[in-house]
Amino acid sequence: MTEELKVEETTEEEQPEESVDVKENKGMAILAYILFFIPLLAAKESKFAMFHANQGLTLFLSGVGVSVLGTFIPIIGWLLILPIGSLFIIILAVIGIINAANGKEKALPLIGSIQLIK
Repeated sequence: MTEELKVEETTEEEQPEESVDVKENKGMAILAYILFFIPLLAAKESKFAMFHANQGLTLFLSGVGVSVLGTFIPIIGWLLILPIGSLFIIILAVIGIINAANGKEKALPLIGSIQLIK
């Protein structure tokens, strides 16, 4: 007896249409992780761009904190805090840029829950 195997067609789940706000402000959201203040000036009414501007500002301030802490703590700061902290900040920036490019409002790990801009 041969048993027929049913092959189920896998259909891609349709993604919901991106809102007009997301479509129009993806560039601003991506730019927020490089220069966080540009979306604050150019896209004030965009909820999507402001979310990513907040994430970019939080990331910037975290980077400043890592730099200050790593600079003032001798030896351990220079050898551990600065390199590991800088790498962590770069990884978070890449994650944020990918989320913005995909049109997602997803918070960054560890620092994403901090809201500085309302």
